[in-house]
Amino acid sequence: MSTRVLTIVFWLGIFLLLVPALIHAYLLMPFPGSQDMEAIWFVYYLEKIVLPSRIIGFMLVAWPLWKTFTQGNWQQKTIRGSVFLFCLGLLYFTDWMYKAERMFEEPEIIRFSDAKQNIVPDSLLVIGVVEGNVAKAYPVNYLGYHHKVQDSVGTTPVLVTYCTMCRTGRVYSPVINGKYQAFRLVGARHYNAVIEDPDTKSWWYQATGEAAVGPLKGKMLQEINAEQLSLRSWLEKYPHSLVLQPDSTYAESYDGLKRYDRLQPIDRDSTLNPDTLIRKSWVLGVDMQGKAKAYDWKQLQKHQLVNDTIGQVPVVVMIEKDSLSFHVWNRKVNNETLVFTLDSTRSGLRDTATQSLWNYTGECIEGTFAGKQLTKIQAYQEYWHSWKFFHPSTTLWRGDNKLNPLVNN
Repeated sequence: MSTRVLTIVFWLGIFLLLVPALIHAYLLMPFPGSQDMEAIWFVYYLEKIVLPSRIIGFMLVAWPLWKTFTQGNWQQKTIRGSVFLFCLGLLYFTDWMYKAERMFEEPEIIRFSDAKQNIVPDSLLVIGVVEGNVAKAYPVNYLGYHHKVQDSVGTTPVLVTYCTMCRTGRVYSPVINGKYQAFRLVGARHYNAVIEDPDTKSWWYQATGEAAVGPLKGKMLQEINAEQLSLRSWLEKYPHSLVLQPDSTYAESYDGLKRYDRLQPIDRDSTLNPDTLIRKSWVLGVDMQGKAKAYDWKQLQKHQLVNDTIGQVPVVVMIEKDSLSFHVWNRKVNNETLVFTLDSTRSGLRDTATQSLWNYTGECIEGTFAGKQLTKIQAYQEYWHSWKFFHPSTTLWRGDNKLNPLVNN
């Protein structure tokens, strides 16, 4: 084999070692520009050829590299040896150190405590789940690092997820077609975590539970109702709840998120104009019967309570006095649409028709409607860019009591 052919073979091998792996890593990590492309199908199929391309690449590089070190001059040895070592180092970073499932591992120990034994500060935000007589709370600061915790609430298996790039907390059933699936974290697309089921290798968006690509494309994971609120508020509602405790193995990683549930990102526009909605502005999102609506969180904090209608459903949206816990209920009771105001003590709500008092679980505890229960509506708090991307036809409430169409902010 001539020197020219050996050179071509060597660089072809280097190309196969580097390029597919680099493109794969670029598209699955939040690098500048990588998340804005419609490329999930491309990277999905690219992942299937990365390993074969590496094997072929190593085979192509091996012979020219051996010839170089046995017969080449010092310059050839230095260049080709350095390039090969660079490839190995880069593969270590893309395949080990910065691979999503290794960067954000699930807790090694999943341990819960009751309210008395709990060491989690009650000011932290949690994702709360109730199944039957069992209630569990998963602190967002811990979920934010792990991205997912596969657990069970009572006898119900649950996949509790959280993506810090979108601020999206979701709980799903990990059962597909009657079989439990142990999902793995693949990476991210459109700044949202992507997970994979082991049986079909389909990729699912965390924000929607929809299979975006693969054999199950278009299928939806069954969502399990959950609430996001402060642990203090959660324990007031469910005093016997169990609370996920921190895994000491990841204490440093948790520490990096200790203010995540409090700080709203700002940029130059939002500093100059406090009412500007930016990509990472918080919104409260509701999707009912295909009608999506987002509520500007800062405006909600000012109003505290909003009577509204989404589609044909009358709703009441409110934030508790901790400015963290939120609720959305259907405000129709006994075929009567009620209008609510906050109780003067902020201990609950009152309907204007009868002045009955309703607590933060949506139950009427005093007055004409005593014993009645408002129907809870699933709602989410997340970043505006996430809600807008996954709900492109959403309307936006900005505190002016108008149904504003989607705007490009």
